[in-house]
Amino acid sequence: MKSEFSYADEKFADLQLLRYRVEGFEQLSLQQKKLIYYLSEAALCGRDILFDQNGKYNLRIRKMLETIYVDYPDRDSEDFKALEIYLKRVWFSSGIHHHYGCEKFVPGFSQEFLRKAIYTVKSSRLPLQAGETLSDFCSEIFPVIFNPDIYSKRVNQAEGDDLIQTSAAYYYDGVTQQEAEEFYNQMKDPEDEEPVMYGMNSRLVKQNGKVFEKVWKTDGLYGEAISCIVYWLRRAMQVAENDKQRNVIGKLIEFYRTGDLKVFDEYSIAWVNDQDSRIDFNNGFIETYGDPLGLKASWESIVDFKDLVATKRTETISSNAQWFEDHSPVDPRFRKEQVKGVSAKVITAAILAGDLYPASAIGINLPNSNWIRSVHGSKSVTIGNLTAAYSKAAQGNGFMEEFVWSNAELKMIREYDNLTDDLHTDLHECLGHGSGKLLPGVDPDALKAYGATIEEARADLFGLYYMADAKMVELGLLPNTEAYKSQYYTYMLNGLLTQLVRIEIGNDIEEAHMRNRALIARWAYQHGKEDGTVEMCQRNGKTYIRIHDYQALRQLFGKLLGEIQRIKSEGDFDAARSLVETYGVKIDLQLHREIKERYAALNLAPYKGFINPVYSAVYDEQGEITDVKISYGESYAHQMLRYSRDYGTLPYVNN
Repeated sequence: MKSEFSYADEKFADLQLLRYRVEGFEQLSLQQKKLIYYLSEAALCGRDILFDQNGKYNLRIRKMLETIYVDYPDRDSEDFKALEIYLKRVWFSSGIHHHYGCEKFVPGFSQEFLRKAIYTVKSSRLPLQAGETLSDFCSEIFPVIFNPDIYSKRVNQAEGDDLIQTSAAYYYDGVTQQEAEEFYNQMKDPEDEEPVMYGMNSRLVKQNGKVFEKVWKTDGLYGEAISCIVYWLRRAMQVAENDKQRNVIGKLIEFYRTGDLKVFDEYSIAWVNDQDSRIDFNNGFIETYGDPLGLKASWESIVDFKDLVATKRTETISSNAQWFEDHSPVDPRFRKEQVKGVSAKVITAAILAGDLYPASAIGINLPNSNWIRSVHGSKSVTIGNLTAAYSKAAQGNGFMEEFVWSNAELKMIREYDNLTDDLHTDLHECLGHGSGKLLPGVDPDALKAYGATIEEARADLFGLYYMADAKMVELGLLPNTEAYKSQYYTYMLNGLLTQLVRIEIGNDIEEAHMRNRALIARWAYQHGKEDGTVEMCQRNGKTYIRIHDYQALRQLFGKLLGEIQRIKSEGDFDAARSLVETYGVKIDLQLHREIKERYAALNLAPYKGFINPVYSAVYDEQGEITDVKISYGESYAHQMLRYSRDYGTLPYVNN
């Protein structure tokens, strides 16, 4: 265990591990510390769910790799070192596919080495099925790992493909995309003004010619993990801060027990209405980016508490939500007449789990149900200690110096980047996702596979448009009317150039957030280059971005926001497809190679993730908790192996 805190930790492949401080934890009351401890245990109990959701063989492969990593005697060979890197990537991505790009990892070790290692370690420590021989095991697992044509993508978004049958994500089994869409379309009632999120908490399977759901609940699929989660949630109920919070936890337990999506809506409403608790959490099936159809939700959890000082910024935004909605550059038909229940805060993350670990969002806006957001509102958070960790770790790494056009832009970015990044996140999460409305009768899932990209673009554009408004200075959110330019420059730079470092040469853009940023930046560039608003220029053989008219760029953002909101409000699938496919998918090969080469020379990792702190309960002689201690020294490998040992809640053989 390391004793000295450092934000930056080890680096491997295209990844770097960071640490985050939980400032203020020691000052919480014992009751609050116990609540965080119990909720953190509940969070860690769900780890195996995401591994299984991400791929049918992930749990077996993880166990096999961990056994070899711990037990194999020859640790100095190049093959073993390559296996160690592969295992660390599997840990990071909760499976054998890249957490962001979705492509399958290419192992750096040989099949011969892996076979030898499997036969060397004790077979009792390997994830063998009843009666399965080592030879049978290798025959089943090796093609999954080594054959590039088998489970090649976790989430495939290529137009024209059967997105389910060409995706490795284990949300469907034996069904086609057409069968899945027909199954859920038959469930929906266009007259229902309070529709549940159909399919959110189940695997859709086909057996003996019949399509049906296996629901994730305590006595259903993932029951072993969910029962463990529920145990710790019941402990958390005993130390809840107030009755509202106790009701929230109780409703979540009821949902986990029944799998009833109406109960999930009740839980979501109760959670939105709990505005008084200092401690907060998410635990459950939340985001749908991992499902190529955007229906089924990956498991995630975060435990956090409000940063009382930093929250003043987000409270200023949320208290003016109606002004922002009324002045939005979208057709008035698509605006909300009355914005309800918008709340925002800056939080300190205490634990990350599931689809928020090790890589995490820096802002969250929930719930995702359109009708709940419209009627009851939403909660928006910016995760302050994670953004601080990113900022601390990036200081002096040379990235901006390599890609920014001139010292004038560099000076502007250094002065305002952290401030405007946080503000854009606040606007995106607090107001962007909560803005606008669907027209009556529009299916919330009408945009299908393009829905996630369109929604993220809508929220980003809302933030970008208002970033340059004089209202930001009037409300004290920005110091002057020039600061917003930092965000405009870095956003265009990222969307047009630097996010390409995250994609392998020859691949398309697949991930929804990356497609969103490319769509916005490329659309604005195409519509702004002729009149000189923005240009891509060359200097010494390198490509740079120059923005000549920031206010004109703002008007372009507003125009695109108007069209994106129309698409969302009307459920215009064809227009969504056209925008995403035209601007958000394909990459210029020559430019891609250039950006990758320039970035490689900096020796930086394009992806970051976090090592969690460790919470240890202190007990008295009667077995009562008298304190909860926090420490930061656990290594990445030790944490991952401990999690597999202590929170391995699901069987390795698929249900």
